[in-house]
Amino acid sequence: MYGLKSSGAAWRAHLATTLHDLGFKSSLADPDVWYKPAIKPDGFQYYEYVLVYVDDILVISHHPKITMTALGALYRLKEGSVGVPERYLGATVKQWRFPDDAGKVRWGLCSEQYVTEAIRIVELELKSRDKKLPTKTSTPLSCGYHPELDVSPLLNDDETNYYQNLIGILRWAVELGRIDIHVDVAMMSRYLVQPRMGHMHELYHIFAYLKSHKRSTMVFDEARVDINEAKFPIHDWQDFYYDAKEMVPPNALEPRGNPVQMNCFVDSDHAGNRITHRSHTGILIFLNRAPIIWFSKAQNTVETSTFGSEFVAMRIAVELIESLRYKLRMFGIPLEGAANIFCDNQSVVTSSTVPESTLKKKHNSIAYHQVREAVAAGTIRIAKEPTETNIADMLTKCLPGPRLHEFCTWILY
Repeated sequence: MYGLKSSGAAWRAHLATTLHDLGFKSSLADPDVWYKPAIKPDGFQYYEYVLVYVDDILVISHHPKITMTALGALYRLKEGSVGVPERYLGATVKQWRFPDDAGKVRWGLCSEQYVTEAIRIVELELKSRDKKLPTKTSTPLSCGYHPELDVSPLLNDDETNYYQNLIGILRWAVELGRIDIHVDVAMMSRYLVQPRMGHMHELYHIFAYLKSHKRSTMVFDEARVDINEAKFPIHDWQDFYYDAKEMVPPNALEPRGNPVQMNCFVDSDHAGNRITHRSHTGILIFLNRAPIIWFSKAQNTVETSTFGSEFVAMRIAVELIESLRYKLRMFGIPLEGAANIFCDNQSVVTSSTVPESTLKKKHNSIAYHQVREAVAAGTIRIAKEPTETNIADMLTKCLPGPRLHEFCTWILY
């Protein structure tokens, strides 16, 4: 019965039985991702997938209608919902063609409709208070603004609740691909318990930025990246981590389909917080040219040097990469070699990739050894990336408008 506490679990169990009867198995890495071996007419082997989010279902297959027809015979599907996906979890699903490769169709996720509706709701609320959104905004937060230094009056309970609602809206916009506001939303999320009037004004500033900057389509480009192999020298780690090897799950699926290349950009803003002096980590992980994971968060420790904060960020990146590689293997997706990590701190690159390098900051020893062992195991390899092209920089600090917009052109269309 709809509305009972047990209804969600009962529905999932019922749908799971149906999918199992159709030949699908639930992935151990994500129980709501169902897979089944399949073969294309030309003999190409791959896996069909069914992605389930409560009662939203997305089928990825060479012949998706077969699965949807089978489900339609058992359940009443929403009228007009079967076909090429147009909306999924609040985002608009698009088919995208690049001008220089118009013959190839890619898939894209666009948050414009979600953001437009959110802006409309905020403007209605402001209108009821005889206020308007700020104008001429080139960056999500006001230039030079540091929320930790804000000493304006605290909001009352009702205003605090509204602040929390706005943060929730902005966080979902980030989930749908608005990476350009990620660090700003992360910074403002620190004040959910006791926000101030200045914090609320800056949230309106973020919405004003979204209104004037509508570049919001994230294209999942499967094209490989041409890697300069000279950036990744090979070293012998036998004397340092003689038994290092990547942890491959013994029950991983047999790989099917085209192998994917994993590329990661990592950066940190050392002592960016003016009060606590904690650094901020930014990580962006791609599969081929498709953005998959974007991470922006304050570090849990205070680091005394740029080297320390960059190494902590590198350790977090390694953890995210190892988790993603496990999940992809459990989905049956073949991986192409080690993950390529690009970092703009030469000291971190040297300490991570040259076996004879020693650690001077002993309190960074856990991050130091975790990263180096991942290199020795062949899980990752690390190269120096100039700061000017390290795209993770946009996830660590509030950048000037021109630089932020340049990075956005590399990800959002």
